[in-house]
This record gives sequence, structure tokens and C-alpha cells, in this order.
Amino acid sequence: MEELPCKDGDNIIQAYHYFKKNLEPSKFNLQNILSKILFVGIDLNFDENEQQIFDTINSLGVSLTTAELLKNYFFNRDEIETYKKYWEDIFERDDVTKLYWDREITAGSSKKTFIDLFFFSYLQIKVQDKSLNIKAEDKVEYSKVENLFESYKAFIKDYLTDNKRIVLEEIKNYATIFRENFDYEVIEKELSNDSGIERINAIIFGLDTSTLIPYVLFILKNVRDENVKNELFGFIETYIMRRMVIHANTKNYNQFFTDRLISNEILSKEQFLLFLDKQENKVNFLPSDDEMKNGFNDSKLINKQAAGILYLIESKIRNKKLHSTQLLGLNKYSLEHIMPKKWENHWEKLIQQEDKIARNRKLLTLGNLTIITQSLNSSIRDADWLIKKIGKNDKKGLEAYAAGLETLYEYLKEPNWNEQMIQCRATFLYEKAKNVWKI
Repeated sequence: MEELPCKDGDNIIQAYHYFKKNLEPSKFNLQNILSKILFVGIDLNFDENEQQIFDTINSLGVSLTTAELLKNYFFNRDEIETYKKYWEDIFERDDVTKLYWDREITAGSSKKTFIDLFFFSYLQIKVQDKSLNIKAEDKVEYSKVENLFESYKAFIKDYLTDNKRIVLEEIKNYATIFRENFDYEVIEKELSNDSGIERINAIIFGLDTSTLIPYVLFILKNVRDENVKNELFGFIETYIMRRMVIHANTKNYNQFFTDRLISNEILSKEQFLLFLDKQENKVNFLPSDDEMKNGFNDSKLINKQAAGILYLIESKIRNKKLHSTQLLGLNKYSLEHIMPKKWENHWEKLIQQEDKIARNRKLLTLGNLTIITQSLNSSIRDADWLIKKIGKNDKKGLEAYAAGLETLYEYLKEPNWNEQMIQCRATFLYEKAKNVWKI
């Protein structure tokens, strides 16, 4: 059987050419080299499965990626054309393609490559196919990221009569859609204010919400009408961000987005709303305006979530024609407390302990938080309100690093900053969010 072809750009070929060019065999002590190297030869009979042996050897040594294991699983060494059509042309065509699929992002508590995220997403979509009658306990097993390769083998064996070819065309189509739409770089550039996949990408990659990927891929594959698709993406943004504002529990998102929404073929905003309305278990509820208002007043969020909420509001309410400053990408901003946590050093003194507790609680809420283009110098960060606004000496303040931000700039004109102003700005942000994320 022939070996799978390698391109000249492959790392192994490049390494070969490097050593061929730079090493002089005549200077080597061959016996000395051979005495320090162990070679293993494996002879196979005609009826032995080289893939099974490959898997067995790999399980005892350094783990290969899921994609490497799947490539070996799907293609025999004599299936050159099939391999080229369904793998190489999709995942390994050139260096740009490889870099795309090899990109790592944070997914839950670990890092995953795009190619592994794709294969996980495709399997989650496929097992919701009602015609396959997947057992509930098998769906649970197939949803475990750490066992993805074993899940593919079990799924194809038990539900596709061990016919790998059945899924290859579909994998190719889904992978093409995935690459055309999922863009990590969106968090590095100005975000569109139009509802659509760009803003969904910002939520997925900027706010570590990779649990959305299977459902979003399902939508991209099955909704042809761009207006229906973008309206649904706009509602997904509304749903995610309203829940983020109130600090709602996200532990059920995997099951909700992957199992419930895909299996029920929720492919429009109207279907999504109706589905939510019919749920007996309201754990996945859509927060009301009043609940969101309370969230802006009281929620204490991690920095990334708070920055994302402020940025997504800013990107929607900003009138680009009236601004000389460009909105940067989400990843270009850091989060700043307007009233610093160390307020007791330079801000108004409080006598009563309950007042101090109330202030410390309030300064952690969204009304006291802003995104800025560059972190403040520590001497400015903890300074009094006037210095924090305008800076001191060569150290710039909020006016420089929040220039043009609709979510803050008008408040920099205030002579004082206290709990009342935090509450006032929280109300302002809520009113904007209520219009941005309409129910």
C-alpha cells in the first residue's frame, strides 16, 4: 500500500531537507549513533488492521490529537484520493488553512483547537438526528469532550453500521461552513452593530462561550434566509447577554444549546421564544426588563463578562459618523473601576461601617465599571476623582483612555463621583441595554 502523500511544505519534509543540507555523514561514527538509538519494527500480516495497532501503540505513549486519530481512523493508506478530497483539501490544503484549524481557544476549563471544536460540534449535531434513534445514555457519552475519538468510533459502529464513508461528505460540508463563519480575529477589530455571525463570534471568542458553537453551526447549515438567520443571531445575543447581566447560571448551557435546541430544530427567533415559553423547568429563562435592571444595579461579574457587556452596548449605540475615534476590537480594552477599590486613600471618608460595606459592594457593579483602551498607571488608578479623570504630569487619566465612549464620556463631566452617580449610570446603561437587547 502506498504512503499518504506529503507536501513540500510539511514539517517532516522541511526537517529532512535541513538535515540533508547541513549534516556530513562522513564525519559521523555510525556505530556510536546506532548504539544509542532503539528501533522498533512491526510486521503485519495481510489481514491485520494497522489502524487498530496504531491506536493501541498511541494509547501507551504520547497522546495524539483527536484530529490525528480521526484522520488515521477515516482513511486507509491506499485511499489517497478519498483522503485528499475529504481531509487534505479541507484541513491541510496550505499553511493558512493549517493555522486556522490549529488555533487554540479556551473552551471551558481547557484549551481546544478549532479542528477539535469542529469535530465535537459536528458529532453533537449528528447525534440529534431523530432518524438514527440515538439512545439517551449514548448521547451523554458522546457529549464528553475528553472521549471524542472513542465517541466517533462507537457512534459510527453502533449507528452507522461501521460505515465511515456515510459521514465524510457531510463533514466536508460542515467544515467548509465552519471555516467561512467562525472567526477568532473578530475580537481584534471594530465590531459591527448589525446583528449576525460577527457579533456571535465576539460573544463566543471574546466571552469564552464556546458552548454556542454546535448550535450556531447547526443554524448556519440549515437556515438559508439571511434575514431569518440574523434575526435569530440577534435574539441569541439578547438571550446570552441578558442572562450574563443578571449573572444567571450557565452550567446547563451545553445541554440546552446542543441537545434541546438542536434536537427540536429551533431555527428562528419565533421558535426560540415559543420553546422558552413552553419550558416547565425555567432554569433557562429569558430575563425580564426588571430582572435586567436589578442586574445592572447589583450584579458582581468577572472582568471579562463586565467588559463584554459594556463593549457590546457601546458597539450598538455608537454613531460612527459622529465620532472621530474608532471603536477598537473587544480584545483591545481593559476594565477599570471608576471609583477604585482602594478608595479610602484619596476619596471621601465614610464614618459608619455599614456605609463602607455598601460602598464596597456598589463599586463592584456595572455602574462603576468602564472599558478603556489602556490600563491606568497605578498612581492614577487609585487617585481622587479629578486626577483620575484628567491624569497628572505625564500619566493620562480616563479622559484620554475613554475618549468617545458613549457609555462613559458624558459622566466624566461630573464634578463628583459617588454611590448616587454609580446608581445614575447603572440606570443609563440599563436603558441602553433594554433597547439593544429587546425582548
